[in-house]
Amino acid sequence: MTTITHVVKRSGATVPFNSDRIMNAIYRAAVAVGGRDRDRARWLTEQVAVLLSENSPPGYVPHIEEIQDTVEKVLIENGHATVAKAYILYRDERNRRRRDAADKAARPSGNIPWAKIWHILDWAAAHNVHTITALNERINKGEFPQIVHEAEAAYEDDVTTAASLITERRDDLKMVIISGPSSSGKTTTTIKLEQRLEREGLKFVTLNVDNYFFDLEMHPQDEFGDYDFETPQALDMALINMHLQMLSAGEEVRTPFYDFKTGKRHLERTVMQLAANEILLIDSLHGLYPPMTEGIPDEMKFKLYLEPLLQMRGPEGYIRWTDLRLIRRMLRDAEHRAYKPQQTLEHWHYVRASEMRHIIPYHGTADFVINSAMPYELAFYRARLFDLFAEWAVGYKDDPLREDAYTRAMRVYKALEAVIPVEDETAVPLDSVLREFIGGGNLPSH
Repeated sequence: MTTITHVVKRSGATVPFNSDRIMNAIYRAAVAVGGRDRDRARWLTEQVAVLLSENSPPGYVPHIEEIQDTVEKVLIENGHATVAKAYILYRDERNRRRRDAADKAARPSGNIPWAKIWHILDWAAAHNVHTITALNERINKGEFPQIVHEAEAAYEDDVTTAASLITERRDDLKMVIISGPSSSGKTTTTIKLEQRLEREGLKFVTLNVDNYFFDLEMHPQDEFGDYDFETPQALDMALINMHLQMLSAGEEVRTPFYDFKTGKRHLERTVMQLAANEILLIDSLHGLYPPMTEGIPDEMKFKLYLEPLLQMRGPEGYIRWTDLRLIRRMLRDAEHRAYKPQQTLEHWHYVRASEMRHIIPYHGTADFVINSAMPYELAFYRARLFDLFAEWAVGYKDDPLREDAYTRAMRVYKALEAVIPVEDETAVPLDSVLREFIGGGNLPSH
């Protein structure tokens, strides 16, 4: 029987065979349909390895597609048709995205809020920050504080508009949901929005959705041992939905508490009930994900979507929003979570994969979109992280297991290389959304 030692990726690169990748793919598919038996996933993985070995001649290196076909076969033959279906659907979705990437320039993406983008681009051109070259020209003229002021004012206008829309619906609302992908500035925006609405006489009760995480041992992992907190399946969506429905009806619930130090959830820890004049405030990555609030009438929900929708052209095209958020998270993780920037970069494929499936596609269901991008933030990132991206652009170049990290590192390196660095942060307001990531803010904890 042949022992499989290597596998051919879709890119053509040959990499070591790692059964943990198979196990985690199976476990993820199981989690998607409500299963969390890691031992069973491990046993099924062993069956996949045996079948591959039995059907391969000596020295044979299978293609990734062959391995995935074998996974489907093993799942079905061992009575896991539902898990197999989830695995097949996810596989088909990934293949579709790869096909779509070939002609994305010919078709507008449904994942982009085009109307909002037009207004942001118009604003950027009017303020001469629509390209890195234009930004550099203004910095060289000594206009950096003015750029900061203009950008902050545009963001504050968005928050004020959102507050006004919520106030108009105050008699029917039971919850305000602030959602958006990682590092889009939800914490700061939630605080600012709450401050404005309290001045209008609205009273809020905050629900911390993080307390609904399943125990850490039940989370999917990758072959590097990295846990995936980004997927909505990491949360007990059924319990969240039940509690939200009960709270909307004025009923009492007992919410759980999640201990991040131990990775354990403790049920029924905190009593919560909404008074007649109170509104639930929810800050969550997955606030727009339908299973979270299904069964609750739309008129009871105000859904806000947040993302740094920067409209600035760099040396190789427009700056990607996901790259801005990656840098923001690097800074925040290093400051608050003792997480090295390199670890954030290597984990980002999880973040991106989950948000493309479970967050960004639902932006169209939001009642309002806030742009949290600051055109000036790239100048700070050049001063803080440029040298690291230069190292990664070289270090990951020939590592087939880190293709995603290399692509992102090289792209950000080239963008930051073109920006004039700014180290002095005194022009940035202490309550700026950017302070959430660069530190030095004065907003209360939330």
